[in-house]
Amino acid sequence: MDTPQNTALTRALTELPGPLPARGVIHVVIRHTDRFTVVGNDLAQHPGLSTTAVGFAVRIQSLPQGTEVGIKALAARFPEGEKLIAAALRELETHGYLQRARTRLPNGRIVTRTVFCNQPTALLRPRAAATPPQLPPAARPIAPPALMPEPTVEPEASPEPEPEPTPDPVATPDPPAPLAAPPQAAAPPFVRLVPPPTAPKPPRPPLPRPRELTPELERISTALLSDLRHHAPQFTLSEEHVRELVPGVAAWLERDAHPDTIRHTLTINAPEPVNYPYQFVKHRLTVLLPPPLPGAHDLTPPPARRNPVTPFQTCDGCERAFRAPTPGHCRDCRAEDEQRATAA
Repeated sequence: MDTPQNTALTRALTELPGPLPARGVIHVVIRHTDRFTVVGNDLAQHPGLSTTAVGFAVRIQSLPQGTEVGIKALAARFPEGEKLIAAALRELETHGYLQRARTRLPNGRIVTRTVFCNQPTALLRPRAAATPPQLPPAARPIAPPALMPEPTVEPEASPEPEPEPTPDPVATPDPPAPLAAPPQAAAPPFVRLVPPPTAPKPPRPPLPRPRELTPELERISTALLSDLRHHAPQFTLSEEHVRELVPGVAAWLERDAHPDTIRHTLTINAPEPVNYPYQFVKHRLTVLLPPPLPGAHDLTPPPARRNPVTPFQTCDGCERAFRAPTPGHCRDCRAEDEQRATAA
């Protein structure tokens, strides 16, 4: 069966003016009168966006205000899957076409607000001050054509009177120039507060290693890693992965961590299922590494600084208690002794 031909398109092709190119695309442009969206070439021909991202940008741009454009909403509307839609939205967010932010409504509900800009590069350019439109000059009235005067008979020449002196014209000041509109401040550049998901991430910390990997530490570490599948079948490690993770377990054992504690830390609250047990165990050995135990001198409390206290003494005269570094008389008894000595 032959392929049906689009005769309407072929007829429109013959009506195009001018010579047509021998190869490549030929545009048959029909002007839209309703239900159309203007898409700029900076988006349609963006060198850093994939075709999927450009397609979703056009679809989002054609939707009315207030339409849900989340991943699940777009997946329910279009045939693409959620993963492909999420990747396309991340591309648009990276290049500034899309911005998503979580906001709280007055009723306490948290929603995601999506802002789409069809030309984000224009936000980075300073905006020129708007100048008022100039009105066209008023049409000057056209004077009617002058009629030719009829010929008259000139009278006899008579002496012309002397012309009266004309006063000098008074100079009139020029009208003041209109004040120019103050220049508007340039729009601040677009600054992304949150790094996009495709931004380069810092390198991961390396796997911890002991100061000295002794045969005893290596034996216990190998046995502990090989025995993980008996406690959690999803933590089945290959022999090569066990050899690579042995230094990390040895670093824990060197810091006096009990094997049961290490096993509990590696397997507790694990996701279901664990798709990459080697990466999961390596991450926990690196991030949850305990600090070394303090020594005996580190746990000794510093000596308490005490102020010297003067002891109590009993007065030899009145037997009253008073504070003094050595035994003797109190202040009153010493004063009475001095008075007696003075009177004598």
